[in-house]
Parts: sequence; C-alpha cells; structure tokens
Amino acid sequence: MTVHLVGAGPGDPGLLTVRALELLRRADVVVYDRLSQESLLDLAPAAERIDVGKAPGHVRLAQSEINDLLIERGRRGETVVRLKGGDPFVFARGGEEAAALRDARVPFEVVPGITSAIAVPAYAGIPVTLRHSSTSVTIVTGHEEPGVDGAEGTVDWQAVARVGGTIVVLMGVARIGRIAAELMAAGRSPDTPVAAVQWGTRPEQCTVRATLSTIADQHLGTPATIVIGDVAASDLAWFENRPLFGRRVVVTRAREQARELVELLQAQGAATVEVPAIEIRDPADGGAALAAAVNRLGGYDWVVLTSPNGARRLLDSIRDAGRDARAFAGARLAAIGPGTAEVLATATLVVDLVPPRFVAESLLDAFPEPTAPAGGRVLLVRAAVARDILPEGLRAKGWDVDVVEAYRTEQAPVAEEQAAAVAGADVVTFTSSSTVVNFLAAMGDRPIPSAVVAIGPITATTAREHGLAVDAEAEVHTIDGLVDALVAWAAKTLRPTGDDAGG
Repeated sequence: MTVHLVGAGPGDPGLLTVRALELLRRADVVVYDRLSQESLLDLAPAAERIDVGKAPGHVRLAQSEINDLLIERGRRGETVVRLKGGDPFVFARGGEEAAALRDARVPFEVVPGITSAIAVPAYAGIPVTLRHSSTSVTIVTGHEEPGVDGAEGTVDWQAVARVGGTIVVLMGVARIGRIAAELMAAGRSPDTPVAAVQWGTRPEQCTVRATLSTIADQHLGTPATIVIGDVAASDLAWFENRPLFGRRVVVTRAREQARELVELLQAQGAATVEVPAIEIRDPADGGAALAAAVNRLGGYDWVVLTSPNGARRLLDSIRDAGRDARAFAGARLAAIGPGTAEVLATATLVVDLVPPRFVAESLLDAFPEPTAPAGGRVLLVRAAVARDILPEGLRAKGWDVDVVEAYRTEQAPVAEEQAAAVAGADVVTFTSSSTVVNFLAAMGDRPIPSAVVAIGPITATTAREHGLAVDAEAEVHTIDGLVDALVAWAAKTLRPTGDDAGG
C-alpha cells in the first residue's frame, strides 16, 4: 500500500512527468484538487475520482479531513494518487500530507511536478532570470496565514523587496494591491513591470501586463501567477502566438477517434470541446456478413475500404477468424484516403490504390476496369448508411460488387454540460456527413457556434443541406487538412479578446 503525492504540473498535460503518468494509469483512486487539468483524470480511466479542490470561499474538505482520507484509503492497500497542481512541495501542503502519512505509518512517495512559478512565466514568454539584470528569483505565497501574534501575515515583504531580482507570487490575486503597496513602501519603483498570467500553460491562458502602481487596478482572475521585476517586461511570446490560440473548437468525431484531431488542435493552441456526435456500433447482423466475407477474401480481385473504421473492423474480423494478411491472397486493396491506408498498414498491408482526392467520386475515376471478359469481383466494406455512388459506379464499369456493412453509427446524446460548452465555442468541426446529422439532432434547439469547418465537399454539402453556412472546407480531405483549414479560417477572423479568450 502506497500513497503517491504527485505533482500534476501547471496545467498543460504535456508537462506531466513520466512517473506521474505511470502512477495515474494504475491508480485505484485519484484524490485531486482544483488546479489539476481535468483531462489528466482521463489518464486514470479505471480509478475512483475524489474532488477535494478548494476555491475562494468554498472548501470541500478541510486539510485534516484530506489527510484522514489519504490515510484511510492508503490502509486499504489501494494505489492512491494525490494529484496536486504544480509541485506537491511548493505551496501545496504536500509536506503536511506527507507528515500525516508518516505519523500514521502509511508508506508514501513524492513525485515532483513542474512548478507554475517557473513554467507559467515561460509560457508567457517571460524568463524569470536574465544573465545581466535579474540573477535571483524569490518565490513567495500571496495567500498568507494569519500570524500567531495577531500580525497581518507571515511574509516580510520589505525583506522580499530588498533581495532584488525577480519576485514570483503564487495565489496572490486577492491581495495584490496590498502586496504592491508594501513592495513600493520598501523601495521598489512604482514603475516596476508586473505580469499576471491566468490559467498559465492552458489554452485559456491570459497575460495582463502592468506596473506595481497599476496592477491593483487590473481585472485579474484566478488561478494566476504574478511576476514582478524587470523580466516581466520581456515579450518572448510563443504560446499565445499559436495560430489557434484563444479559439474554442468543437470536435464531433466519435470518442475513440477524436484523440488525433484533439492533439493536433491543441498543438496549434486551440481549446477543444469534445462532443462526440456519433457512436460506432456493430452492424445489425452482429458482423456475420463481414465474417462470411473474410472466409472468401481470396476469391475477390479487389477489396475496397472507405473509412478507417471499416478497415479496423475488417482486420478485427480477420484476426477473430484466426487468420492474418495471407487471407487476402491475390486480392488488391483500395482505400479512399491515407487514414484508411494507415490502418491497413498496421497489419503490414500495402494499399494498391489511393485516389488523388479522398472522396468516392475520385476513387471511382481512378479504379480500373476488369481485365477478364467475364468481369471481376469486388468486396466493398463500408458503413451501414452510405452513398451508393461507389457500388453503382463499380457495377457500371463491369465489376461484380459485394457490399458488406462493417459497422453502423448511432447518435450520441449531448448532456447539458456539453451543450453549454458548445454554446461558448467559436467554431464546430465536422469530419463526416453522419457527424453533421447526428450533432444537429442531438443539439436540437440549443445554440451552436456560427462558424463551421468541414473535412471535405460531401460533408460540407450535408451541412449546407441542414441550414449551416460552411466557413471553410479542407482542400486535402484528411484530419491534417481539416486543421489546416481551421488555421486558414482563424487567420481571416478576429481572435477573441478579454473574457472571450478565457481571460
């Protein structure tokens, strides 16, 4: 039995340590606070989640109760992860929790995290030290506990001011006016640069720049990291310069497929709102037709796949039959796009035909005619609901076509919490006609973003048929192409500012 006091870092999941990721994946229970990025909890899918976060004016559990909880769950022999924002030993009461566990003879481990005192300024383009001007850093809490002798606080701000260099204040938003006044009274210039970075390292990051004499007049939200000193005038912005920074993008792909798009969008600075419009289900016959087709794969001249989902289902059916790539015998393979070809490549299958444009019409144009006078046989693996242009066009070319349904899509419900997030987004993305139809049906009369970006012409046409104005359409009909279209759209539109950008 071990309780792991784990630093979650300042917010960006990419800053999580390898050890922290390992522990989250095998945790039985995760006890987390307010400053932890919610998506980090998805790294512990099987764990019980206990929220003990504190917010101004609201405390779910007192610190003594949190200590008791950790001891009690640790004694059960569970793998307990106490997930804390930043580093557990930097103004995070990790020392108190470790002492309580030690006194209770419950084994514990401390997993350091990247502290917001260093990472957040870096994400705002502010180095906390500069070789010739700022050669020291003082990290201090602005959330002071009352002194035992009735004094106002335990931090000697005059001493902090005299040290010079950079001052980084954590949890100081509520007291920044008094902190600034005390620093100026101790000799710091009223013109000393100050930068307050709210929700640092996250897509909602917002940087407010001021001086010691004006910082109290600014509207600052929490949580914020406040940098005081000459370095706060540095403007080496990179994170906030990403092309989709400040944009909230709705992702409607099925949950099991959304990760690639979400990661690409976040790499461009976007905040993502995941609202799966569809769920991938077995076909109505439970896959019997696909299994039968697998048994006669060697009898086809071509096997045509129109989606990554269809390719995965076909490969799964081949494995379930105890077979491998040799099942295709002499059959050639056609894929409607590179995503489908990549799925086949995982089974060491090389696709013979990928059309120049990733739509059925282009595949049909590129598809050869049968060489034998009697024609040839084609297996078309696709979704239950799909356009008939491909099987009809292949038959018109002289092919004998067997159409097999590998999967079906169902409308996924949209909870009120998800709908509220959608209403606050800037743009919605669609990766197929089924995502358009099912998303609109699930949302009903609830508001959706006015901006729409589609992966290709078929999806765009479906969106327009349902009354949507399509603002951008991917030139290359892939997930990468969709992100490129979003970036181009964002470059032509004004970026949200102030509260609209998460600040």
